Amino acid sequence: MRSAERAIRKACFALASVLLAACTALPNPPAPPTPAGVVNDMKSAGKVAVEVAPKPAPVVAKPDLAPIAPAVQRAFDDARQALASGHLVEAERGFSALTKSNPELAGPYANLGLVHRQAGRPAEAVAALEKAVQLSPQRSDLSNQLGLAYRTAGDFARAKASYERAIALDAGYGPAVLNLGILHDLYLWDGARALELYDRYMQLEPNDEQVKRWITDLRNRTTQRDSAQRKEQG
Repeated sequence: MRSAERAIRKACFALASVLLAACTALPNPPAPPTPAGVVNDMKSAGKVAVEVAPKPAPVVAKPDLAPIAPAVQRAFDDARQALASGHLVEAERGFSALTKSNPELAGPYANLGLVHRQAGRPAEAVAALEKAVQLSPQRSDLSNQLGLAYRTAGDFARAKASYERAIALDAGYGPAVLNLGILHDLYLWDGARALELYDRYMQLEPNDEQVKRWITDLRNRTTQRDSAQRKEQG
């Protein structure tokens, strides 16, 4: 049962398929993340939930962003639809073209990173999402997605830092809290910290039954381990 639960958790972690909206880059911005809801407006800095229990989040308009040309918006929408339909080659072609014609937009880079990740190219995914975060460092969802890319590439230290940055940007952004908990649970083997993060996530998403089961499983494992250690010491 324990191995099955961990396998389900790892599968949910690895197979997230999140579509990110584009947003324009702010000039010299200040420095200070499954199926999911799609943010369609390239002029908005929206957040989309990722990982186990995705829920669409409201789009918050950014009135200071430059308007997006209709042709650029159409090209972005076409590429986004291709990605949503699983047509990775078409999506990659569209987002790659947008990164060349509109290099100031974070969204095409972010989506290109998701294409690379789904196609099994972790290094390319990291590079594209690093660029997206560079263009829009204030977006917690992009830092969260970069954390996923780092985790897929096996760079757990950078994954941890990216999730923590996403949380620093938005303490109420549940996906980053959850992803950091999963990282500590499955990859860093820090059950105590994982439990803290799972509990914090449940405060944000109290109806997530799957994570409730994970918490129970992890607490049972911790109790069993502590009991075995006491017996050895006794």
